[in-house]
Amino acid sequence: MEYIVSARKYRPMSFDTVVGQSALTTTLKNAVKSGKLAHAYLFCGPRGVGKTTCARIFAKAINCQNPTADGEACNECESCLSFNEQRSLNIFELDAASNNSVEHIKTLMEQTRIPPQVGKYKVFIIDEVHMLSTAAFNAFLKTLEEPPAHVIFILATTEKHKILPTILSRCQIYDFERMTVQNTIAHLKSVAEKEGIQYEEEALAVIAEKADGGMRDALSIFDQAASFCQGNITYQKVIEDLNVLDSEYYFRIIDLSINNKVGDIMVLLNDVVNKGFDGGLLIQGLAKHVRNVLMAKDPQTLPLLEVSEQAKQRYTEQAQRADTRFLYGALRLMNQCDINYRQSSNKRLLVELTLIEIAQLTQPEDVPANGRKPRRLKSLFKQLIRQAQPKQSAPQVAAAAPQSHAQSPQSSQKTPDVTKPQSTPLSQGPSLKVSSLGMSWSNLRQQGKPQKMQILPGTQGIETKAGPENVVFSQEDLELQWMSMCNRMPQKLSGIATRMKNMNPVIVDMPAVEVVVANEIIKAEVEQIKGSIVSTLKLHLHNSEITLTVKVAEMGEREKVLSRREQFEEMVKQNPSVGKLWKVFDLELA
Repeated sequence: MEYIVSARKYRPMSFDTVVGQSALTTTLKNAVKSGKLAHAYLFCGPRGVGKTTCARIFAKAINCQNPTADGEACNECESCLSFNEQRSLNIFELDAASNNSVEHIKTLMEQTRIPPQVGKYKVFIIDEVHMLSTAAFNAFLKTLEEPPAHVIFILATTEKHKILPTILSRCQIYDFERMTVQNTIAHLKSVAEKEGIQYEEEALAVIAEKADGGMRDALSIFDQAASFCQGNITYQKVIEDLNVLDSEYYFRIIDLSINNKVGDIMVLLNDVVNKGFDGGLLIQGLAKHVRNVLMAKDPQTLPLLEVSEQAKQRYTEQAQRADTRFLYGALRLMNQCDINYRQSSNKRLLVELTLIEIAQLTQPEDVPANGRKPRRLKSLFKQLIRQAQPKQSAPQVAAAAPQSHAQSPQSSQKTPDVTKPQSTPLSQGPSLKVSSLGMSWSNLRQQGKPQKMQILPGTQGIETKAGPENVVFSQEDLELQWMSMCNRMPQKLSGIATRMKNMNPVIVDMPAVEVVVANEIIKAEVEQIKGSIVSTLKLHLHNSEITLTVKVAEMGEREKVLSRREQFEEMVKQNPSVGKLWKVFDLELA
């Protein structure tokens, strides 16, 4: 006996046997009962959901001589029998994928002129209509707009967006839905019972999820699993045959993550990789699992899970143990891992780091033994005092010691000798103050931060306290601090900062500084921030007597601005090898 695959053997022959399209089939049956038939229909939707099947059932019902009361074909009249035996002359099927030229459409249009031999209508079913060429669509358009009264077109496609809008506007459009997991499982159960095959519902759920909404795909996978399992379809055999990762891994990973068991998760990951599964596939499946757990936390979103009833129960149980913030954080980490997975050079390490971070989401923060979190500001304050203490001179420290002894005789016994090295931290000294170090609280805060000078136009100079004597600085020090100041200037002063980088400040008479500018406009701009410039130089060159003079260059002092061509020519004069290199490699100036 010839073997027929389940997708063909159990193909629906009536509207009532179509799975998962109840609203659509009801509309078509009502159209047959009332006799209100359009001249063109468009069935669109994903693969394997019954578009062509419904088109054939509809075509048979249209030409049925004795339709039933609910709009179904009788399967007894001559028209129904001829269709069932595939010898009907009133129903034509055309595969537009292989017959997509203008000549094929013209041949089809010529057949529309011949009236039906049996029945009322000639029905033309064009499958994969989006494959027609533009010229074929245009040739088909006129006939579709005004077809003969005895002609009905039924078009089927998986890609509606590729069809011309002028075609769409002349058709009744029916959008087919994807098959739900529950509908697919119910249909597979009926097929298994008819075939005498034993099954586990979890195994059928895996097949339904693998089919991704297509009944034809589900039946094909069912046949494959039935051959592998030899009449007893079990969960373990199905995941082995289809190479699907067991969902038990996902449940265990989430349970271990809730309990912060990173080591056990790494062992599970190694087991998954050794079985030949990709780390990215694990992350994608785990993200889908966490999404299902999140949906199972609320009874309103529980119906959104397209899984079996037994799986819903397991998701609900795990949702009660998992915190919502943990699930949100896990989804965010896995989404980031999925984005970076293809670009990563060490993919397994990326997956391991992601799972470690997920396992640490519920881990409490590290707290010291005393139960108090460390105060960074206090530790920074101690460090600053230690840095500032060696800067005091010996006479000052010696003078401060007798003064403190004179103020309080009792404290003299407790105050340590500051002229000798101390093992006790300075922050614990009873008489040590920040003001005694020649510093203020604001200076401490500024020294604790990176030195970043904010220069604003029109501001006054920054008050700085110099040391015991003003430091003598060199021309190199001046140029270094001048360039550093220009680099620290804010974005709104980027224009003047760029010009100042090309200036050359010169020490005229220590500590008087002079800078030469090109014109009066630049001089006016520099004069606006002169006070801030002087204050900055005083602060960083450690000299409070610095003065700045801005001078406009004389005609003889101004340098000519060279173009790129002139700069290159000067380079060639100074180094002829540059010109040879230019000629050898046939270079061009940008």
